Amino acid sequence: MIRIKLLLVLLFFITAACTSSNDKISRKADKLHGTMLTVDTHCDTPMRLYRGGFDLGIRNEKGTIDFPRMKEGGLDAEFFAIFIAQGPRNPDAYYSVHRTVLATYDSIRSNVSRHPGMAGIALTPEDAYRLKSEGKISVFMGIENGYAIGMDISKIKQYFDLGVRYMTLCHSFNNDICDSSTDKAGPEHNGLSAFGEEVVKEMNRHGMIIDVSHISDESFYDVLKLSTAPVIASHSSCRALCESPRNLNDEMLQALKQNGGVIQICILSDYLKQPEPNPEYEAKRAELRAKWQELGPALTEADQEQRWNEFSELKKKYVKLATVADAVNHIQHVVDIIGIDYVGIGSDFDGGGGLEDCPDVSFMKNITSELLRRGYSADDIAKIWGGNFMRVMAANQAVAM
Repeated sequence: MIRIKLLLVLLFFITAACTSSNDKISRKADKLHGTMLTVDTHCDTPMRLYRGGFDLGIRNEKGTIDFPRMKEGGLDAEFFAIFIAQGPRNPDAYYSVHRTVLATYDSIRSNVSRHPGMAGIALTPEDAYRLKSEGKISVFMGIENGYAIGMDISKIKQYFDLGVRYMTLCHSFNNDICDSSTDKAGPEHNGLSAFGEEVVKEMNRHGMIIDVSHISDESFYDVLKLSTAPVIASHSSCRALCESPRNLNDEMLQALKQNGGVIQICILSDYLKQPEPNPEYEAKRAELRAKWQELGPALTEADQEQRWNEFSELKKKYVKLATVADAVNHIQHVVDIIGIDYVGIGSDFDGGGGLEDCPDVSFMKNITSELLRRGYSADDIAKIWGGNFMRVMAANQAVAM
């Protein structure tokens, strides 16, 4: 009996010590987020804005990002990606996707304009630091999939003038610019196309950052040979820890360092931790996909929300997500291979991103707490959370003509 009581007392003191330590780390994380600029370089929330009915200024139960939850999570700046799914490559399709880009752009700006006391559009690092000092959120814009420009290179300047500051060269399939890392048809250009080479030069000319997430390894190396400015991988992770063609291997990390670029670790579970075989989940997901495909493309906003909810609930039921610790393992791997100056965070929220202990943007301080537990300094954490990316952004502006 005495031994049991002693063990209980010991357990009490251990638990109290752990709680005290966690509280101390949490307070330190809060303090850091109050002083450093924090930047997430990729979310797909504009898909919700484009459909209408989603207000960034209100704390939502839907989705993973809005301004109130950004404040809760201590996130100062977000890159809202205008995502364009790959489709036919002909003049009619190019016209259609261009209209989608403009409509999505309008939905982002109109959301921000409704909440001038909460957020502002940012175009430069200086804008982000100014808005931070005013207690406001910075809304940056990017384009995900160079398919958005069709074969009209002048659209790069048009989009840049509208406020777009990076463009992901492709998405899940090959396009006119380059090969994708995940197109099952295999390579089409064996890297960049001739048109893609001109795209790289034009983006450099205007100071639009080149995003190498999603592109094939051959395309990646072609870009680095041509680009006169540092590039980004806006939402990628490390292939050494998770074997996905979407991630960068160690040789690519070394090349990225030579370029002066930065990899923004993606907190989407499948790119952090090797998925275990899950035949029951795959079968259920196939059934759900077939169900929604039968309904055709003309889905109402309510239908689209229901579809999103059903897929999300299915994943929650059958899939164990990666954790913040898994994400920080990828940050640590980059630091080990190429150093602290070349890594950041790109959540991919509302595009599949989210962790067991960081399911939406209000939990982002958990990443900072984990970095503190592992002994990262305040200066290093500030680099990871935005300093490295802002260096790259400034360098792109510096080489622009």
